[in-house]
Amino acid sequence: MLIDHAALGDALLGAVLEAGDVEMRHYRAGVDVQIKADQSPVTLADQEAEAILLAAIRVAAPGIPIVAEEAVAGGDLPDIGRQFFLVDPLDGTREFINKRDEFTVNIALVEDGVPRFGIVFVPAFGDFYVTLGSDRSAYARIEGGARPASLAAAGLRDIRVRTPDLSGLTAVASRSHLTPETETYLAAYRIAARRDAGSSLKFCLIARGEADIYPRLGPTMAWDTAAGHAVLLAAGGQVTDIGGQPLTYATRVEMSPKDRLRNPNFVAWGAAIPFAATGKP
Repeated sequence: MLIDHAALGDALLGAVLEAGDVEMRHYRAGVDVQIKADQSPVTLADQEAEAILLAAIRVAAPGIPIVAEEAVAGGDLPDIGRQFFLVDPLDGTREFINKRDEFTVNIALVEDGVPRFGIVFVPAFGDFYVTLGSDRSAYARIEGGARPASLAAAGLRDIRVRTPDLSGLTAVASRSHLTPETETYLAAYRIAARRDAGSSLKFCLIARGEADIYPRLGPTMAWDTAAGHAVLLAAGGQVTDIGGQPLTYATRVEMSPKDRLRNPNFVAWGAAIPFAATGKP
């Protein structure tokens, strides 16, 4: 199905903002945490926000499968083909639980394994990032502002990755999921500065030219990364596996449906950084 990405963004904007409102209400009132079968935390805010997003997507793009984190946790994994949505209603649940502001609302549309559309909303800041498709550019509203009725009224500005200074890169790393393997990977580069962040905001920091590299050597799922990945691609960046091949979604057909949604270790990059097959500069 051919999707007008700008129209899709407008159609979903209200639901994304509403989902953020729900999350902020729970964030201020207190969070009741449950533990899922995979030992990851979930809150009522995750579930309520996801219901809002799923309803909006079904109206905006009927017939396209939706893979959503909490629905999958409940056993609802639709058949997916060349085109499907990935939804993480509250990425950065640990940040949310620990009263840190770096949690996000995420929707991506994947086409032939590549995230072609993405919207990332940061409820605590009022910021959001979106791809509009026609010109393969990424746009953002940063530092909040009045609630926009449409993307055209949002005061968006285009964002691009920066040209890295190879004598001293800025790395961004997971605040809650940093691993020794990630530290070892970064040790191969000249790192001048580090930023720790939660959720898909890490991709967005690279997309807006504030960091150069984000390695993730640890478990993630497709819905954790696809929206931020889409924004970064549209801003001129890339996401690869450790061997340097583009990261794709649900393309490994030899795997079970759930395992197809597990990401390999990956690295998100800004503008081109020298890269060999070993993953070292």
